[in-house]
Amino acid sequence: MKPSEIESALSAALEQCEIARCPLTAQQKQILLQAFAQHFQGASSEQNQGDDNNPLDELTRDELEAFFMFVKANETENQSWKVKLLNDWLHQLDSGAVQFIRDRYGLQWLDRIQPHHLLKYQQPAEVQLHIGDRIEVCNALWEWVQESNPSTKEWFSCTVIGLDRVEDGEEAFTSCTIRFPDGAEYQIHGIYEWNRYNWRWSK
Repeated sequence: MKPSEIESALSAALEQCEIARCPLTAQQKQILLQAFAQHFQGASSEQNQGDDNNPLDELTRDELEAFFMFVKANETENQSWKVKLLNDWLHQLDSGAVQFIRDRYGLQWLDRIQPHHLLKYQQPAEVQLHIGDRIEVCNALWEWVQESNPSTKEWFSCTVIGLDRVEDGEEAFTSCTIRFPDGAEYQIHGIYEWNRYNWRWSK
């Protein structure tokens, strides 16, 4: 079904609610229409993402090195590298060693890059989460999973909503709070240190 056909069906369903004397309020109708639009856009982008190749594979070795130096420098300052690039472009500023991205590859190429694409070239120690990142977590975080039977592993989508550096005497680790689609929240201690293999980027 095309989006226009689904929207027509949804409008017809809203009319049927009124005929059955169970009308929805204007706010409820707006929520339904927004939810439909968001769901359809999300499904469409997921489908496109599944088909794409890693945009970073298109870079030369020197370009990759310059790109990752730029990413690391921005993450050290707790800034989004992508936002920094877009701001440079918006204000017609020179992006230094990564100016080639604007000149040679452009906005569409930049837009294709997702966090899981960077993983192919990053060492585990270089991976940094940010609030708002979409990840998947393994059920091994909260229940016993047999390592000898991989089929007992399940992965669940969630969003990072908090990151804290915890220092406990000589030990230091990062604590990460995640939220599942149903609203439930869970805290993962040692997200980089001892729980690195229990999460992965959402694709």
